[in-house]
Amino acid sequence: MSQGSKVAIRKLPTGVPGLDLILGGGIPEYSFNLIAGEPGTGKTTLAQQIVFENATPECTALYFTVLGESTVKMLRYQQQYSFFDPKKVNESIRFVNLSDEAIQGGLEKVLERIIREVEESGAGIVVVDSFRSLVGAFAGAASYPGIHSFVQRLALHLTTWQATSFLVGEYQDRDRSTNAVFTIADSVIWLFQAPYNNSIVRKVQIVKVRGQAQMPGLHTFRMTDGGLQVFPRLSLAVDEHERATPSGRASTGV
Repeated sequence: MSQGSKVAIRKLPTGVPGLDLILGGGIPEYSFNLIAGEPGTGKTTLAQQIVFENATPECTALYFTVLGESTVKMLRYQQQYSFFDPKKVNESIRFVNLSDEAIQGGLEKVLERIIREVEESGAGIVVVDSFRSLVGAFAGAASYPGIHSFVQRLALHLTTWQATSFLVGEYQDRDRSTNAVFTIADSVIWLFQAPYNNSIVRKVQIVKVRGQAQMPGLHTFRMTDGGLQVFPRLSLAVDEHERATPSGRASTGV
């Protein structure tokens, strides 16, 4: 790289209205990302929305499922969304269940299967859902000290393969300061839902995105027939150069 030049990082669209704006333009290509939140906040739907938006015959996707709901059950519900394209399943997008490796061989067998599948397919997008249920299954076992190593090795392999990867998991606020995956991740997308006046309000926060300026704070989103739809905080969404005074109106001088 010549002196003074910068590496241009391509940004992948999420396919979620409003989300690219608060991310700072989209998901950085070849990044290692975490989609976090409590159960029922829309993590799997968001991950699949991103996958279906970007997967092509030239850039295939691998979606690993672990210890949670079966692949058949997950697809049964996800295909109700308009972003779901059945023609991409088993063509541009392949779903792989890791339950057998996790139960019989532990983290080492899981890592070996992921490595083998990614190397053989050359996938450009990789998702592990739910990553928290995978590592949580070994939290009380003798293999627990190897969890941090497993996360680091997985991130290293995925980055080396030049894959844009996503770990999906059920996390709480206290995990941010104690779980190594939050340090290793290049970006963290956090989904919330909370009761408000006898209703439920959904919020998304971009905790971090390396190399680009995300919009801080909490942004409202809702679940629709098309998946997630994000409503950025309008007070921060418009740059100063876009605040031109409409013709016919007097400027205040402020």
